[in-house]
Amino acid sequence: MDTDEQAVTGDYPEAGEPRLPLLTAAEARDAVGYMRLLESLDLTPRGQAAGQLAADLARRLPAD
Repeated sequence: MDTDEQAVTGDYPEAGEPRLPLLTAAEARDAVGYMRLLESLDLTPRGQAAGQLAADLARRLPAD
């Protein structure tokens, strides 16, 4: 992907229509930020899980 705004589309034989990816890189970065915020606000295991998920997802994102 050249930029965050350019979404990759593809053809799926069962649908016949091009589809957008589930998340763009920009949306994924926003989601990581929200999960990190949740981690800081929720001191329960749910907050810890959100932080772990944020870290895992952040490692998969392309560098800016």
